[in-house]
Amino acid sequence: MDAILENPSRRLFLKTGAAAGGGLLLSFSLPGLVRAQGEATANPFSAFVRIAPDGVVTIAAKRPEIGQGIKTSMPMLIAEELDVDWSAVRIEQAPIDAKVFGEQSAGGSTSTPDDWEPMRQVGAVGRALLIQAAAQRWNVPAAGLATEPGFVVDKAGKRRASYGELAQAAAGLTPPDPKTLTLKDPKAYRIIGKAQPQSDTPAIVTGKPLYGIDVRVPGMLYATFLKAPVFAAKVAKVDLAPAKAVKGVRHVFVVDGGTELEGLLGGVVVVADTWWQARKGRNALEVTWADHPTSGQSSAGFIAKAAELHGQPPHRSLKTVGDVDAALKGAAKVVKADYSYPFNAHATLEPQNCTASFKDGKVEIWAPAQNPEDGRELVAKTLGIKPDDITIHFTRSGGGFGRRLMNDFMVEAAWISKTIGAPVKLLWTREDDMQHDFYRPAGYHRLTAGLDAQGGLVAWRNHFVTFGEGTKFARAANIGGTQFPYGAVDNYAQDVSVMPLGVPTGWLRAPGNNAYGFVYQGFIDEVAYAAGADPVEFRRKLLGAPRLIGEPGKGDSFHTGRMRAVLDKAAEASGWGRKTDKGVGLGVACHYSHRGYVAVVMEVAVADGKASVRKAWAAVDVGKQIVNPNGAEQQVQGSVIDGIGGALAQAITIENGAVAQSNFGDFPMLRLANAPQVEVHFVLSDNPPTGLGEPALPPSPAALVNAVFAATGKRIRTLPIGDQLA
Repeated sequence: MDAILENPSRRLFLKTGAAAGGGLLLSFSLPGLVRAQGEATANPFSAFVRIAPDGVVTIAAKRPEIGQGIKTSMPMLIAEELDVDWSAVRIEQAPIDAKVFGEQSAGGSTSTPDDWEPMRQVGAVGRALLIQAAAQRWNVPAAGLATEPGFVVDKAGKRRASYGELAQAAAGLTPPDPKTLTLKDPKAYRIIGKAQPQSDTPAIVTGKPLYGIDVRVPGMLYATFLKAPVFAAKVAKVDLAPAKAVKGVRHVFVVDGGTELEGLLGGVVVVADTWWQARKGRNALEVTWADHPTSGQSSAGFIAKAAELHGQPPHRSLKTVGDVDAALKGAAKVVKADYSYPFNAHATLEPQNCTASFKDGKVEIWAPAQNPEDGRELVAKTLGIKPDDITIHFTRSGGGFGRRLMNDFMVEAAWISKTIGAPVKLLWTREDDMQHDFYRPAGYHRLTAGLDAQGGLVAWRNHFVTFGEGTKFARAANIGGTQFPYGAVDNYAQDVSVMPLGVPTGWLRAPGNNAYGFVYQGFIDEVAYAAGADPVEFRRKLLGAPRLIGEPGKGDSFHTGRMRAVLDKAAEASGWGRKTDKGVGLGVACHYSHRGYVAVVMEVAVADGKASVRKAWAAVDVGKQIVNPNGAEQQVQGSVIDGIGGALAQAITIENGAVAQSNFGDFPMLRLANAPQVEVHFVLSDNPPTGLGEPALPPSPAALVNAVFAATGKRIRTLPIGDQLA
């Protein structure tokens, strides 16, 4: 079968054809993306699903696998409705072709909500065609037939035929409109909702090549690209001779580059027979970098500027409800606090890399990309060629977390290959990766809350200082005006001020929310204690009656009942309210992002100036169905641990316009020995399934710092915790 899918709200057009070697090949396409019948069926690699005569079903995963398990969970949807035995399924990565497959990115936890219905429709159409083929073979009404895994059977039990037997005949039939088909009742699911191992696990644990870093092509050379410490600074002076003298070095040249931080920047390229030789050649260089306007920027300067802006009226209001000033003036108690967090790096285990081969005006690329079509456009623009002259191949990514939504590494490799006239693999060093990331922006919040005599929240204001110019935010430095407790308090204001930035920023796992969860849930905890209330009970009261805040279907709409359900579950699972040992505390936080509701409770011990998480409990509502419980649990556990690691020790510091950190020695990742058990509970609700790559991270740092307060009485308002407990 060959399926071309995009958004669930768009009608699917379907064509059928014969697969190579006989069998069934289905081709789905969308309005505006329909290809010629001959082209669609002649290329078996454009097939989304194929049924071979021997009954083996090959399902292609159209989106990139970056560790989120989507390469397994999306084929599960098709296999369920097709009604095949999962053991008969083989999974392959689909080629990158937006004209065939539509959206093929991975980001924003969108794969499951976007593909939940279309993927099942693919399987349902295939099953209907196979039943129709059997009905014609046996000259009986299709209504009298049913399927068992891999077989069409008549309901009387007299006849059965395998999918492999029927595939050739099914290929010549006119497919039904997917919307006319009834999808399975969830009670009948045999694959969806059952834990399945990730499809690539055997290859990963046996060290087989899967990743971009593993790619080899004939005649390939290896490249390193030395860029300025200050972003977008150009080469002022360099002697290339020492690098050229290194054994194995083939090319050394200066790239003038541009000023777009996500594109081709200036620097020096060294190309050699091996990567180590290229690295040695690079180390032999002594480069003088040109002055750059942002070389005076620093983290210390940003902190000072934020303090100055907090002392002034905000530049603008994003949202105002009621009269915050009057409510604060009449409040029985006013709570104030400043919260901040640093720039943060993605720190993917696999450094950025790309293999490219430019020949005869065309380029072929192998890349661990999250957003390949944007990469295609950027390469075309930079090299001055047509997008259709660029072929991109997916590789598995050794972590993405939003870093690989940017395609600078792809442009660099393509440019180098064009310049030297040979295939090349560009591989960044760990230092390159740490010092030339697209960082989670730092942020600075001044919060004020008012309580009435009964401890109820009557006013809330946040003056957020971030980066940008005028009304334009730097990438990923924006905030919405309706962050909770918007809708739960009568007087609410979200204000903002901005300052200029020369540091490249981008989307880090749970963009924005990975920081706002810490800020808002940390401050809500402070307000709860000021009110003399239990932190869980205060949140219950604040959430109030189950209701939708915001417009139905909008990304920022928030259902208080769904949040209350996960909050209650996390409290129950953790034994909230129980007595703990001295120096041990329980902390709670709950947050909504990426269409997911998550509450986290952590038990944290503080000793000798260090905080350690003993255990975490996470309760999660991402709709009515967990597609693959195995992958889903791993995503929640990974998100919580990711949040813990960032909160404990991770910070990117800007000095003289450049990043001070260079490797895991000064940007420490959470070690396995320090990773707690994360107990995961899924709370099912009557809502379409949504993604899990991100929503469990935002409440985790807040649960950690709130537990630290419960253990020590000390509030952590600035991340990372570092030595603040010493």
